[in-house]
Amino acid sequence: MAKILIVEDDPKMQIGLRDNLEFEGYDVKVVNNGKTGLQEMLDNSYDLVILDVMLPQMSGFDVLKKSREKGIATPIIMLTAKGEEIDKVLGLELGADDYVTKPFGLRELIARVKAVLRRNEGQVTSAISKIKLGNLEIDFEGYCAYADGKELAMTPKEFDILKFFWQHRNKAVTRDQLLTNVWGYDESISTRTVDNFILKLRQKIEEDPAHPRVIITMHGTGYKLIV
Repeated sequence: MAKILIVEDDPKMQIGLRDNLEFEGYDVKVVNNGKTGLQEMLDNSYDLVILDVMLPQMSGFDVLKKSREKGIATPIIMLTAKGEEIDKVLGLELGADDYVTKPFGLRELIARVKAVLRRNEGQVTSAISKIKLGNLEIDFEGYCAYADGKELAMTPKEFDILKFFWQHRNKAVTRDQLLTNVWGYDESISTRTVDNFILKLRQKIEEDPAHPRVIITMHGTGYKLIV
């Protein structure tokens, strides 16, 4: 039985989410502010977190950022009343796995919950554990990476992108392939999001991000990891 943490301050939303997810067979815990939500994530193990953006004491974005900085790789679905793309991109770049805009249908949210849980089981736990890539050492299970012995601050999504590239090393990978296999091809996520992630990833792993030699651009196609 998957354990789900809901961090949401609206009492009606709490009840609706909890009752429907419990009906689906999930073990659900609800907290009503960001500070408590972060502490709950630090103290206990969950299979998924549903995190509202607008929270008392600490915003959902801050909870997301601090949890990833502390190495918590639990999948997170963000909830927000805002529909602007900049908010969605910010959440994804900070390490969110999916993003749902209020108001939403409970059936839609439950479908997304199931999709994220399936993706996490199938992809992140697959055979590859540790790799060496030039001066990089990457531990996919431990979600840690080092360049010349110095630890890199990377998000779980960046590890997933690198892992997919490694599985297809020296082969062209399209943006659609990345969307499908790393994000589950959510139509609300654009190929521009992929490009933004690649840009940030290059800044962390390339000696000269302006002239990349590890993840190169395949014009008209996508990208390629060179080994």
